[in-house]
Order: sequence, then structure tokens, then C-alpha cells
Amino acid sequence: MAQDIKPTRSELIQLKKKIKLSQSGHKLLKMKRDGLILEFFKILNEARNVRTELDVAFSKAVGKINLASAVDGMVTVRSTAFTAKESPEILLSGHNIMGVKVPKISSTAVRKSLTERGYGIIGTDTYIDETADAYEDLVEKIIKAAELETTMKRLLNEIEKTKRRVNALEFKVIPEQIATMKYIRFVLEEMERENTFRLKRIKARMK
Repeated sequence: MAQDIKPTRSELIQLKKKIKLSQSGHKLLKMKRDGLILEFFKILNEARNVRTELDVAFSKAVGKINLASAVDGMVTVRSTAFTAKESPEILLSGHNIMGVKVPKISSTAVRKSLTERGYGIIGTDTYIDETADAYEDLVEKIIKAAELETTMKRLLNEIEKTKRRVNALEFKVIPEQIATMKYIRFVLEEMERENTFRLKRIKARMK
């Protein structure tokens, strides 16, 4: 490292600017890392709640469809399901969390009224209606869980990337820059001492 550095005052000035810039970047990256970690744990808590709700919704939907199948028969349940006129549509957009692009997932036509479900009121009973309600709720929970878990994954990737950059600056770049600065100062001081000593010898000879 020392062999590649020109021990000049202009180089020392430039290096001081680089160190200041590196330290400023290090501080900003640490703030970003800490902010991302806070956001991650905030979403993690929400995701845990949604996951719990998803498990409950799944168990409820399975219970409802088993009950409807027992009362009305599986053939009736399946034929009723095929009468749906409109399938849910998933809409994907994005937004930023501290510079990280994360998904925003929404949907249409998940929740339907009795008339929108297509099977009509006559010929079915409340077991079919409750099963439809339960599965519509389950689909909404799945969509929300997918959004949160994808967001967590992207935030975690960005946290790891930012941590590597922070560590690189803290343990490699800045220490090397400081060591180089000290080397240049040492060389300049030695040169100054040599020049001072040389001037003294010249003055001594002139007396």
C-alpha cells in the first residue's frame, strides 16, 4: 500500500477528504441498516399475526367444507364451486421502504355477495354459504401473508447487503485510509526533519 502512495501534501489533503466522505457514508449506512431492522421487526410482528389468522382461517375453511360435504354431498359442493362467474384478480404494485422496493398486493372479486357467487339462493343451504365465506376469508389472508413475507425477504436481503457495506467501511476501507494518512504524515515529517537538518549544516558551513 505504501509503495503505491505518493507522500505529498496534496495527496494528504485528498486522503483527508476521502476519510471524511467514508466516515459520513459509514454513518448514513448504519442509520439505514438500523432503520431497516426496525421496519423488518415491525412487519415481522404483523406477519406473525397474519400467519396465525391464516392458520385459523384454513382450519375453519376445511371444517366448513367437510361439514357441507357431509350434509349436501361432495358432488353438490364441487358443482356449486364451478358456478362462480368471476375469479379473483391479483393486482401487483410496489412502494418504497427506505429505498427498498417492496410489493403491494391487492385483489378484486374475492368477497362476493350471494347473487355474485353464481349458484343462487334456491337449491343451496347455509352450509354452502358459510363454506364460501370461509374460503373467501382464507384467500384474503393468503394474499396478505404473501405480501408481508415477500416484503420481509426483500428487507432482509437489503439489511444483509447494507451490513456488509458497513463492515467493509468500518473494518477495511476507513482503517486502511487512516493507516495511509499516518504513513504520508510520517514521510512528510521525516522529509521536513531532513530538510531542517540539511539547512542547519549549510548554515554551519557558511559561518
